[in-house]
Amino acid sequence: MPRIDTHHHMIPRHYAKLLREAGIDAAGGRALPDWSPQESLAAMAELDIVTAILSVSAPATTFLSSVGDAAALARDLNDNSAEVVVAHPGKFGFFATLPMPHVEQSIAEAVRALDDLHADGVILLANHAGVYLGEDGQDELFAALDARSAAAFIHPAELPGPTVPGIAPFVTDFLLDTTRAAYLLVRNGIRQRYPNIRFILGHAGGFVPYASYRLAMGVTADTGRDPFQVLDEFAGFYFDTALSSSPAALPTLLAFAKPGHVTFGSDFPFAPIEVAKLFAGGLTSHAALDDAARRAIERGNALELFPRFS
Repeated sequence: MPRIDTHHHMIPRHYAKLLREAGIDAAGGRALPDWSPQESLAAMAELDIVTAILSVSAPATTFLSSVGDAAALARDLNDNSAEVVVAHPGKFGFFATLPMPHVEQSIAEAVRALDDLHADGVILLANHAGVYLGEDGQDELFAALDARSAAAFIHPAELPGPTVPGIAPFVTDFLLDTTRAAYLLVRNGIRQRYPNIRFILGHAGGFVPYASYRLAMGVTADTGRDPFQVLDEFAGFYFDTALSSSPAALPTLLAFAKPGHVTFGSDFPFAPIEVAKLFAGGLTSHAALDDAARRAIERGNALELFPRFS
């Protein structure tokens, strides 16, 4: 069954050039890989991926200090993404980049990308230059996404603090970053007030499935809400399998996520093809997955979210 990849990155050459000019040659401790649509297509053929939804990973536009420059780069990246989609019918979709933490400009770009460019959703970093998703002041953006029943792919970024020598951020910090954002979206009532947004947590939600009861206890202690209702909200996120379909992580994810809420992710090109194959193989070899459940993760669940790919 051909896969639909909901965690697949693009690194346009002009974007990589801007990063390097700003002194950034890595993301999360991983060197910026070369990327082109052709390289994605080659990887997709090896991984049995029929369609990949492209997104720009961290740092997105957060390395730019000027609001205008950030908004202009987001617009440029989304125009470029839309051109790639049109040039390769059926092969690609895209999540639109927003110039967060600048809410007003992000709303304008979300509306343009979703309504005019027909983006398949938006990508939001767990934190944008230290401002976490779900903090106060973001309701107008969530309202715009909710009105469009938009998919919002949450991808980790480097933590707003010093790194620990010897620990690359993608190894541990990324998982905490995603967990922090998910926690705030539940604790601060975003999931309740904007139920039409389909939030997809990258990398199996970081620590969310494993630590879900502990997270629910924290929300209950802060808000007085029913812990089982809180757990239901955490389980209601969507989760992708990028770097996460291992014999240790996958059973926890499947035991926690609501049925139909797990999608396939490769993390190409930050995950080299050999690594992407290793984790994809975890789906094939997992004894608890029958053929129907595997097909749902690899394709069917994504089609429920993005029916145009059928």
